[in-house]
Amino acid sequence: MIPWLDAHTPFPDVSEALTIDAPGLLAAGADLSPKRLLLAYQNGIFPWFSEGQPILWWSTDPRMVLYTSDFKVSDSLRKTLRRVERSRQEGGRWQVKFDNDFEAVMRACAAPRRDGPGTWISQDIIDGYTGLHALGYAHSAEVWLDGELVGGAYGVCIGRMFYGESMFARVSDASKVALAYLVAFLRKNGVRMVDCQQETGHLASLGAAPIPRSVFLQHLRAAIREPSIGPWEPVAPLDA
Repeated sequence: MIPWLDAHTPFPDVSEALTIDAPGLLAAGADLSPKRLLLAYQNGIFPWFSEGQPILWWSTDPRMVLYTSDFKVSDSLRKTLRRVERSRQEGGRWQVKFDNDFEAVMRACAAPRRDGPGTWISQDIIDGYTGLHALGYAHSAEVWLDGELVGGAYGVCIGRMFYGESMFARVSDASKVALAYLVAFLRKNGVRMVDCQQETGHLASLGAAPIPRSVFLQHLRAAIREPSIGPWEPVAPLDA
């Protein structure tokens, strides 16, 4: 049985998360205010729930993470990155921007996918994370083609810890391009780890791997005490 949180209830210790039935499920309830979201991320907790469910809070073990030094760039993606970077430098059709239209990235991530329905990103989630963005904690990496947003990724950054949330692509490889520029920026600014939360084959193909939650939390506690990074401006991927 997981605890129900109200607006003033603190999170339980992550060691109390379920290990069977719904592994990693820690609590339900409370709200998605910026204060609550920041407290969650600082403790290795994230929200994830479907339409019609209460707010559910998770702390998975093992934890899927991407060390920025381990990001994998395929030969085909490397060619795309070189083309995009040339265009970016020359003011051409392709441009990469950070935090130009954060809410648009979130709404694109929430939209129905070609292979299924929309994601779990509800209006309440959008409201909560745009609140974090206004406070300088949530950021987007965006790929633009002929002035149209065609790919992007967003997440939360506290100190030198980045928590990846979602990506989208409207043209081939656009989400990977956004991630490549984001990882290059994070690596340049001393961010060693991106929290990917849950294990998927797609994330594994990009270099992410599961680690024990205890190792993740040890890194997190040190990284969030580091100074904030910025300014948030695209950095050419090292493989471009």
